[in-house]
Amino acid sequence: MIRMTLAELADAVSGILEPAGGDTAETTVAGTVDTDSREIGPGDIFVAKPGEVTDGHLFVGAAAEAGAALALTERRIDAAISQIVVPDVVQALADLARTVVARVRAAGDLRIVGITGSNGKTTTKNFVQRILQDEGETVAPRNSFNNDVGAPLTMLRVTASTRFLVSEFGADEGGMIARLAGLVTPDIGAVLMVGLAHAGGFGGIEATQRAKTELVQAIRPGGLAVLNADDARVAAMAEVAASRGVAVRWFGRGPAADVRAEDVDVTAAGTTSTIVVRDDDGERRMPLRLRVLGEHHVMNALAAIAITRELGVDPADAIARLETVEIAERWRMQPLGSDRVRIINDAYNASPDSMAAALRTLAQITGPGQRKVAVLGAMSELGDAAGEEHDRVGLLAVRLRIERIVVVGREARRMFISTIGEGSWDGEAVFFETADEAYDYLLTELRDGDRVLVKSSNAAGLRHLGDRLGESFS
Repeated sequence: MIRMTLAELADAVSGILEPAGGDTAETTVAGTVDTDSREIGPGDIFVAKPGEVTDGHLFVGAAAEAGAALALTERRIDAAISQIVVPDVVQALADLARTVVARVRAAGDLRIVGITGSNGKTTTKNFVQRILQDEGETVAPRNSFNNDVGAPLTMLRVTASTRFLVSEFGADEGGMIARLAGLVTPDIGAVLMVGLAHAGGFGGIEATQRAKTELVQAIRPGGLAVLNADDARVAAMAEVAASRGVAVRWFGRGPAADVRAEDVDVTAAGTTSTIVVRDDDGERRMPLRLRVLGEHHVMNALAAIAITRELGVDPADAIARLETVEIAERWRMQPLGSDRVRIINDAYNASPDSMAAALRTLAQITGPGQRKVAVLGAMSELGDAAGEEHDRVGLLAVRLRIERIVVVGREARRMFISTIGEGSWDGEAVFFETADEAYDYLLTELRDGDRVLVKSSNAAGLRHLGDRLGESFS
């Protein structure tokens, strides 16, 4: 974070300063801001956030012992550390992020990118970060820090020398993206797709579309919206952009896109395609060889190229940097195991769209004489669509001729039933209540040449099953 006095910090969050240990209102701090006392070091700022499991106020003393310079609290804690007391520390975190980013932006040439979409946010964020980090200091979220706490914590990592801030915006309710993007008013906002991820929380696909449109509405006038030309719901956001004086650039697979992909081919070694970039002088065609598995990641690469092109990065340079990326993120199409038995651990998030994309990738990378094995768990937050969408995944797995379908968890049982109804009744599909039971089965069932996809929502916990399988077959 930038250096600020305790008085400035208190003013930014509308809090009451309680100095300690010789500190005064003019004492300055510039450390990292975090809600986890285990991550706190000398000079850092600890945010005592109440949580569902525990209360950060219980760890103010531990943060002080670790060398924290300041704590944001909702009540005065008896600890040897200066504190700023506020009514709501999450709101204070947002207010502080807004102030810090505004100061850095006013003093330098900070450019801000916002990314949202039902799928692909984290991968696209990682792609953009990889491209931009060679241009200058770039701040981007760790993991999927994209909510009311994670997004401001990322914003607070900017310094006076930061050139690019890449923010990922998730949402589980309407108004959340507007709230988070409104803290920074991005120069560029990218909407990747509108799908059924979290549709249960929003109340349907139309409400999801409205929520994703909030990012376009938050782009500063004169800024740029990077939109998916292949998704009709995203393409409709161009009207909103135009009404705000925001330009539009398109990415996609079709001819309408300013940055598009042709000749996409998926293998076990990665994904190749031809990138076509249109400008005033015509079209440039460049090969892209992604090491990241999955045809769907080509769209994320297109978005990243389109975004960074507007920040002055030549598409050829962007492509060269993308080709160095080995995995999208841990637990996202992550290759584990060995050439003998390859495990693809993609069990951090799941939606109907990402589940279908992962199953198709499994089919594409499995060669002659090899066997396709899908280990599938539940998709979360689908609301009333959950039953039907789990049915669709089961049907798709059978139609893609997946030789072994292993369904794990009671919440996913309907997926198993649908595979049987589609015609997978001779042992191709099996069901287990727990990941441990599935693991014991797979240890004896998997054989040389198998290609194994592990896919579920985070809540299903199959990512750890994928890790165990990867270790066992390494």
